[in-house]
Amino acid sequence: MIKKGNIFDIQRFSLYDGPGIRTTVFLKGCPLRCIWCHNPESWHLKSQLMFNKEKCTNCGECSLVCPTGAQIMKNNIHEFLQQKCNKSFKCVDVCSYGALKISGLEKDVQAVMKEVAADITYYDNSGGGLTISGGEPTVQWEFTLELLKVAKQMNIHTAIETCGFGQQEVFNKIRNYTDLFLFDIKDTGSARHEKLTGVSNIKILKNLDFLYNQGSEIILRCPMIPGINDTTEHLRGISALSRKYPNLKGIEILPYHDMGRGKWKEMQVKYTLEGLKMPDDKTKKGWMDTLIRKMGCHNAVLL
Repeated sequence: MIKKGNIFDIQRFSLYDGPGIRTTVFLKGCPLRCIWCHNPESWHLKSQLMFNKEKCTNCGECSLVCPTGAQIMKNNIHEFLQQKCNKSFKCVDVCSYGALKISGLEKDVQAVMKEVAADITYYDNSGGGLTISGGEPTVQWEFTLELLKVAKQMNIHTAIETCGFGQQEVFNKIRNYTDLFLFDIKDTGSARHEKLTGVSNIKILKNLDFLYNQGSEIILRCPMIPGINDTTEHLRGISALSRKYPNLKGIEILPYHDMGRGKWKEMQVKYTLEGLKMPDDKTKKGWMDTLIRKMGCHNAVLL
């Protein structure tokens, strides 16, 4: 039994990660590199250091304790040399302003479920529960499975938010303990999907087909990025999936937002969609009109 997992966040009172009031546990590790990713700190499985320059006061305390010279003062301005960091994280302990923080902490199943169980009354009253997200939960699938098993023992509704890019045998192991799959469809075209995420969607669509035919409850989640994947071809593909899988619980259209932009900067990675504006109401209405009125995808909703 895997007793510990690497977690970068636990959000209580989540309202958009499945039905009712939920606690969402975010696990590290993801095989995709979506160009719009709003959780880039989830990409790597191991813990890492993030630096928020706006919070830094250039006090220099971190440079005094860093054992490898990754934290330096240059002309009285603090600089973080990520390539030199050995992840001792001593700098985090002396940073009084939160400019340096660790993304990813190991927690055991019991500690995570203690936090989840704290809101069990809210789950019961709202039809909510536990959602495991990321990153991609199947990267740490053994830990994910243990969380799901304990949740079901506690009679807590369970949901998995997944990109679908994993081994079918893993999905087969976790499906019996998962009440709902929030299954991401980034783009329905294989070549476009690979260009936007770094991987083909062939395995993803096979896993979707497998879970559906096993009787799993599934909501498709479709991030829509203006000028990137909001093409007629992709919308037509979403509608085709709706017809192919008529018993889907629903299809959710997730408009692009740029809330993850600052995290890219904290990781010292150039944001790939710099300058892209969030879609206005007219644009979003156009997507839904195309899906519902023109293509007959009546189970699609805008989040």
